[in-house]
Amino acid sequence: MSTLFVHSTQADSMPSAPIDTDYVEFYVGNARQAAYFYRAAFGMSLVAYAGPETGQRDFASYVLQQGNVRFVLSTPLRSGSPVAEHLLHHGDGVKDVALYVDNATDAWRRAVSCGARSVREPFTLEDENGSVCMATIAAYGDIVHTFVARRNYHGSFLPRFQSIRSDPNARPVGLTHIDHVVTCVGWDELDRLVEFYEKVMGFRLFLHYDDKDISTEYSALNSKVMVNANGRLKFNINEPAKGRRKSQIEEFLQSHEGPGVQHLALCTNDIIDTVTSLRKNGVEFLTIPSTYYDAITSRVGQIDEPLETLMQLGILVDREDGGYTLQTFTRPVEDRPTLFYEIIQRKGSRSFGKGNFKALFESVEREQSLRGNL
Repeated sequence: MSTLFVHSTQADSMPSAPIDTDYVEFYVGNARQAAYFYRAAFGMSLVAYAGPETGQRDFASYVLQQGNVRFVLSTPLRSGSPVAEHLLHHGDGVKDVALYVDNATDAWRRAVSCGARSVREPFTLEDENGSVCMATIAAYGDIVHTFVARRNYHGSFLPRFQSIRSDPNARPVGLTHIDHVVTCVGWDELDRLVEFYEKVMGFRLFLHYDDKDISTEYSALNSKVMVNANGRLKFNINEPAKGRRKSQIEEFLQSHEGPGVQHLALCTNDIIDTVTSLRKNGVEFLTIPSTYYDAITSRVGQIDEPLETLMQLGILVDREDGGYTLQTFTRPVEDRPTLFYEIIQRKGSRSFGKGNFKALFESVEREQSLRGNL
């Protein structure tokens, strides 16, 4: 499969400016089994592999892709490795949100000069398909950002990875790209991370929701959305707000043992077809009460999709910015109630479904209550 992340725009005027998501790396306890889950359930294709057979001795990595969504699943092969240490504290989940840039050295140098902590200085990997330059900085908690400059590379992923030509186990469901990444941080840490993305990464504030926008009878949160210059990278940062009971953010922080990526929003051009396929593949979604749909036409106006079908699939609708957004959310995909996924289709709206917050949070709280965490 050819590399898809080779675009740029005038908005990316600085060679250090992040352009898009390159890949998301997960640390998992068993990458072989996790890779099968994402292939069978989410329809992703295995495109590359690195491990003992390719000279990588300490961990094995499986690269999965569908559209411009690219996941790397890495598992430790030795108990004393940093990957094993990460899993001990956080369980399976996101470690690295890697960012595609024109010049990884410039991106790293700018970030460090603005106060970022370097995790790995710039280095270059080469093989017969070309070269890739990479560098890594710390972001928040144990999450990192790796800058990836791959314009001179034509392989399936990176040098030292074995390419996989075809994957008979993949069941594509129509995922196109990562729409946004949602992060949970602790009490009063929101503005500190917002400053990091403004100062270090050159992002700007796109939206701000407070506890008046996002609250239920029991819990609340504050949220700010940061966006890069060309609008392709959107990071939603959430912190707990005072409520009568434990919020979903507090549950995540407790289960993850610190800040981290709570969910990834995956885009599709046909959410009905995608969610139908995911459900057939065994992916479990939150239950949306039928009363949500009683007044939906008066709230969002006319839409193209059959309301009965949306209700059957538990798809939420909200209208903002001259268009509307369709979205739904999976249950956590780990035994720890941490990582889950949002499936989203945008039809003219750039927002995040503010009108759906209450229904969504009440659905999440029903799940929390079953776990004894509300």
